[in-house]
Amino acid sequence: MFTNNFDPVAFNLFAFEIRWYSIAYIFGVLFGWFYCKRFLIKDKIISKLFDDLVTYLIIGIIVGGRLGYILFYNLEYYFQNFIEIFFIWEGGMSFHGGLIGIIIATFIFSKKHNINKYLFLDLISVSAPIGLFFGRVANFINGELIGKATNGSWGVIFPQIDSIPRHPSQLYESILEGIVLFIIMNLIYFKIKYKTGTVSFAFLFFYGTFRFIAEIFREPDVQIGYLVGSFSMGMLLSLIMIFFSIILFYKKNET
Repeated sequence: MFTNNFDPVAFNLFAFEIRWYSIAYIFGVLFGWFYCKRFLIKDKIISKLFDDLVTYLIIGIIVGGRLGYILFYNLEYYFQNFIEIFFIWEGGMSFHGGLIGIIIATFIFSKKHNINKYLFLDLISVSAPIGLFFGRVANFINGELIGKATNGSWGVIFPQIDSIPRHPSQLYESILEGIVLFIIMNLIYFKIKYKTGTVSFAFLFFYGTFRFIAEIFREPDVQIGYLVGSFSMGMLLSLIMIFFSIILFYKKNET
């Protein structure tokens, strides 16, 4: 049995608290960018454009992630506390919202430069699991997005929540959405006779599948609970991802 006594604050810089979650975002973007530049991108023009795209992606992640959390998970609260929409440092980000933000940002950037959007979306899909891995580990350190109670010897106690041993669902997600997804995306991307766009649809499908599985071991958000039975909001959004991945894959391959 392990007790999670990690401090969510990594260190203090003057009057500012630098939290592990912020560091995870930064390292996720930097390592993802480095991986694309070092191992995936061969064309110098695309390499330069990808540097410019990163700014769009950061904005898409922050704006999409925040709005997604508000709309999907806590709309009533922010209707009553509108100004707190801008208090991002207090937490409240949605992966699915951030994903939508990234897609929109990439569409805008690609149209502006008259480049095939799937070229960039593929690069993002291959490298995104790096950031997901760091993000879920940071969730574990923060003691948030906790798992359900378990009698297993691998259970973790989160003292800031209660004294009940729980599934380390954040680490389950870091393995599935980070390590396993990274391996699958790269196997697809480096396949002989690879077709542009395939890994983008595969990312939606496999992330949705892995997230759905992880949600089985994860407590639902307290302000929502379960939608129906043991069916959570995360499960619903993940099923939507899977559905659209299949539709978009067949639609693109018909053209």
